[in-house]
Amino acid sequence: MRIVVCITGATGAIYGIKFLEALKQYDNVTTHLIISEHGKENIKIETSYSLEYVYSLVNYAHENSNLAACVSSGSFEYDAVVIIPCSMKTLSSVANGYSENLISRVSDVALKERRKLIICPRESPLNSIHIELMLKLSNMGAYIIPPMPAFYNKPKTIDDIIDHHIMKLLDKIGIENRKSKRWEGMS
Repeated sequence: MRIVVCITGATGAIYGIKFLEALKQYDNVTTHLIISEHGKENIKIETSYSLEYVYSLVNYAHENSNLAACVSSGSFEYDAVVIIPCSMKTLSSVANGYSENLISRVSDVALKERRKLIICPRESPLNSIHIELMLKLSNMGAYIIPPMPAFYNKPKTIDDIIDHHIMKLLDKIGIENRKSKRWEGMS
């Protein structure tokens, strides 16, 4: 399985890093990573992780400015693109087919080739433009999975909250996982 992971400049870089750590555990998953310039800055600002560490989690890394990268072509097969976190700038670019960089191009390819595109928007509050763009992408077949915490699993740490979101992403991609406690109904 090939997964393209994109980290943009929205707050929440830790979600992208923890998702990469989860994917690294699977021998049958090959990862391609694209980080925007603001995404790189947010990793430095928001986390204690180095860019070198983040790059060590993946099989291949591509510069966001490289529109000639292998993942930019529909003839390069991959199973899913996950933008985590997704800035509203990137959301707008993808929703409107404005492929100015590799993240928006690989997302455009996912849509045109009918591959899984998972977008984890990180903004609050949302304005009508954000909501309309998410609806537009959902109508095109993209999955909109914002990082929203669940509390039925009684999280004790920030990692517990993040792990629940990672579980939802792995589920959507079709990777069996046990990252977090699942809802089992009321007894």
